[in-house]
Amino acid sequence: MEKKFNRTKIVATMGPATADINVLEEMYNQGLDICRINFSHGDYDAVLNNVKNIRELNKKLNRHVGILADLQGPKLRIGVVKNNSAELVTGEMIDITTKECEGDEKIIYITYPQFPQDVQVGEIVLIDDGKLHLEVIETNGKDLVRCRIKVGGHLSSKKGVNLPNTKISLPCLTVKDLRDLDFALEQDFDWIGLSFVRSVTDIVELKDIIHSKGKRARVIAKIEKPEAIKEIDNIIDLTDGIMVARGDLGVELPMERVPLLQKMIVNKCIQIGKPVIIATQMMESMITSYTPTRAEVNDVANAVMDGADAVMLSAETSVGKFPVKVIEMMRRIITEVEELDTIYYKEHTPHIKTITFITDSICYNACSLAHHAGAQALISMTNSGYTAFKLSSHRPKAPIFIFTDNRSLLTTLSLVWGVRGYYYDKYESTDQTIDDLKNIIKKAGLVKNDDLVINIASMPMKEKGRTNMMKLSYIN
Repeated sequence: MEKKFNRTKIVATMGPATADINVLEEMYNQGLDICRINFSHGDYDAVLNNVKNIRELNKKLNRHVGILADLQGPKLRIGVVKNNSAELVTGEMIDITTKECEGDEKIIYITYPQFPQDVQVGEIVLIDDGKLHLEVIETNGKDLVRCRIKVGGHLSSKKGVNLPNTKISLPCLTVKDLRDLDFALEQDFDWIGLSFVRSVTDIVELKDIIHSKGKRARVIAKIEKPEAIKEIDNIIDLTDGIMVARGDLGVELPMERVPLLQKMIVNKCIQIGKPVIIATQMMESMITSYTPTRAEVNDVANAVMDGADAVMLSAETSVGKFPVKVIEMMRRIITEVEELDTIYYKEHTPHIKTITFITDSICYNACSLAHHAGAQALISMTNSGYTAFKLSSHRPKAPIFIFTDNRSLLTTLSLVWGVRGYYYDKYESTDQTIDDLKNIIKKAGLVKNDDLVINIASMPMKEKGRTNMMKLSYIN
């Protein structure tokens, strides 16, 4: 039998530490599923090198590792600080200007032109992930805001700024984002991560651009703003996937709220069948350390127990010292937790009679039958991917093997919990195709003789319609 694979997927951010194709191949072998391109850093030449390596390795290793483009969004930053160092003293006053200058203890530049118009007296300005707290005392509404330093400390250049009380007027897609989006779509990336989502209109705008260019990329809404939490149900309904971006979310909101928000969002995504990624600081210490902290091990384990589709690494793999080891450690944690029976069978009965009701019912009953009959595999064909997402949402213990003649779908499905995709382009009789698929996974060592498996399909098969049939049988 072939070694077991993890249900929970691993997303790793590309960077200087992963630029060598041999390092990336080792990461593949340790369990990498999705490569994240962070457009906040790096240049297009570096990205093209990563894309070339990913696609070369997919071909060499017969893998379907996907690519996620993460757009920077309206990320607010301060400008350059003199000598890259300033000491802000608690209780002192400081000015924030929209006129570019070299910052110091008395004045700093912000890259947000509308800041003096949008901010109100009494609102809080957080710098460097909330390490520095400023309170707005007055604004001239044009180019200068005066603040009192509530919590001081060391300040260096180009640190991020969060405005948890301010309704910012910047668009969700900046000029830079639109340029990066064009590049990502030209390279045919699988997923586009949209940063600082505030409402469903942000998602609609991005989807419209993707569709207008005739591209297939799906949208990941990154949840890191209070406004997104207020509209979470509508956002989950409209997007193709969710990322719980805990870094900025834990600055924009009281950080003690984040664990329960994480669990709430994961649960909602499972119920509706949308992939959800848990991100930020999962194995942060492994940027420089060969082993994670015990708290980080627990954090990854809890995300797996919650039922997240994927866990994500950022600087740990992009610039960290041990990009291969961190993938190995994450895989080992996932493997251990996935021995726990209680993480499976999050079945949810379809009750709204929409056009997908028959497919939804087949998927629900297939997963329920797999549970009660002890089936060793769920096998299906899909062209759109809908059946794969729906089967996954029930979190069956039986592995999900998805066959499709849509090659681009294979890399898309690399993000989806429990799913392994295979290319298949024959459309014979239903019985012949079912036998074919069973033989393919048997030859791959994924099942053995006398294993019970469940096939679901659409009949007649050549019409590639909605799933409407289920068959329970033995491997022989």
